[in-house]
Amino acid sequence: MPLIVLVILMTMTTQISLAEAKAHLSEVVSRVSGQHERVTVTVRGTPSAVLLAPEDLESLEETLAFLSDPETMRRMATADAELAEGEGESEADLAAAMKQRRG
Repeated sequence: MPLIVLVILMTMTTQISLAEAKAHLSEVVSRVSGQHERVTVTVRGTPSAVLLAPEDLESLEETLAFLSDPETMRRMATADAELAEGEGESEADLAAAMKQRRG
């Protein structure tokens, strides 16, 4: 069974008004793109939109697809149960297997 790794990244989230977003759009887009910051844009104090980098959106969509797949979730539950019972491979065993695989 292939190893499945789920990575959760913490990102900084900033909230700004629509007026501020308009006045500083270039800077905001630069932060979103370069630092993977999420920016929530508010209208009259109410969150109305979120700006995020395309890579972050793609990652979120892939995670949703992963979590929405019943077969994948079944395999994850099986793996969790095996780990809870002490089954699995040690770090040394995995390193040896990778070394052997590489030749």
